[in-house]
Amino acid sequence: MHRRIIGAFAASLLLAPMALAQTNTNGSADLILHGGEIVTVNDRQPQAEAVAIRNGVILAVGDDKAVLKLKGANTKVINLVGRTLVPGFVDAHGHIFNAGAQSLAANLLAAPDGDVRDIASLQAKLRAWQQGNPARKLGWIIGFGYDDSQLKEQRHPTRDDLDAVSTEVPVLAMHQSGHLAVLNSKALQLAGITAASKDPPGGVIRRKPGTQEPSGVVEEMAFFSLMGILPKLSEADREFIAKAGQDLYVRFGFTTAQEGRSTNGVNATWAALAERNGLRIDVVSYPDVADADRAMASPYVTPTYRNRFRIGGVKLNLDGSPQGKTAWLSKPYYKVPAGQKPEYLGYPTFSDAQAFAYVDKAFANGWQIMAHVSGDAAIDQFIRAVRAAEGKYGKADRRPVAIHAHTARPDQVLAFQELGIIPSFFPMHTFYWGDWHRQSVLGPERGSNISPTGWGWREG
Repeated sequence: MHRRIIGAFAASLLLAPMALAQTNTNGSADLILHGGEIVTVNDRQPQAEAVAIRNGVILAVGDDKAVLKLKGANTKVINLVGRTLVPGFVDAHGHIFNAGAQSLAANLLAAPDGDVRDIASLQAKLRAWQQGNPARKLGWIIGFGYDDSQLKEQRHPTRDDLDAVSTEVPVLAMHQSGHLAVLNSKALQLAGITAASKDPPGGVIRRKPGTQEPSGVVEEMAFFSLMGILPKLSEADREFIAKAGQDLYVRFGFTTAQEGRSTNGVNATWAALAERNGLRIDVVSYPDVADADRAMASPYVTPTYRNRFRIGGVKLNLDGSPQGKTAWLSKPYYKVPAGQKPEYLGYPTFSDAQAFAYVDKAFANGWQIMAHVSGDAAIDQFIRAVRAAEGKYGKADRRPVAIHAHTARPDQVLAFQELGIIPSFFPMHTFYWGDWHRQSVLGPERGSNISPTGWGWREG
């Protein structure tokens, strides 16, 4: 039976360890929830019938009879009516501001999150979005979430496909990974991208077959560097997007959200909302290490939340997306992207010298550092950088994080354990792109071992 998951009342479940009904039972509860399945995420007591809360802390978890004894004259009792109660979810890796922007853009996702099936339905979504207020205000047509692996044509859209939507208005369609995008001719013109344009370091401008003419697809730094041509947002606009992201997270039961690789402008928006007590959930931000000095001097750099916002450390991006075939691998892709040589490995964002310098800076300042590393060559680079920094500054409880670590090898998982690196695996990939990884990106062997949580569990 499908039951709606309740997350809103569950925020308090994060504030204290799960307890049996006999624990901390002096006095009555402020709130009791019962009448549904209560998932505790506690191996000793995985499910319960009721939970009692007082002053934001769990008072008791157990069966109805025991917990309802804590009902007092002023206790609020909520009957879940068969629905499921879970602890509030903590976002281990995310971009809440981007999620807000995504929720406001044209939805180009495939099933089960959307209904874009082919280039024609993608074009229809963009045309429909053009008729709304956001498009008229921005003067752009913006969509998010297309996935070439799920399109009938099994390819990226091109500038020509987006020109069929509009040649007068700039059009931007972002890949589901967030690491690639497609521009129409008008947007390419605004960006100054022509046949004479060179690929930027850490990025690629894809070309039409047999020519230097841009196809419209831009990867990694060739995409990220275009943020300056997008419409300028007012502070009110940024707050509207941030709140949209917050609403999306709350709707899915999150009580802590992450803002990964944030900009100073986005951090200022979260801080402004926090000062006005405008946050409904906790938001922890990790500014881009390349531009972190200002953010890391903020009063929000604190181990505890200030009005539900804090800056927890810094973020470093070392490569791209495996499903977008921009992640940096040690062995070639199973099927390389069109126009690439058979030995194509993807590519790094930074040289070793640059990557080592960023990790060194984080260690020198005592900042926690999270590194986006999808390909095993990028994971190797991060491991070497952490090992060098630990050799210089000594071991401490810094908790560096390998974000994604999709293609981690067994020897790299051992290195995580040795160096105290926490792998934040991304097993959602096995749901969305399991077949794609096996059949196109990595091949059967590597594709079968993507996001190796089992190896991490085995090594403690």
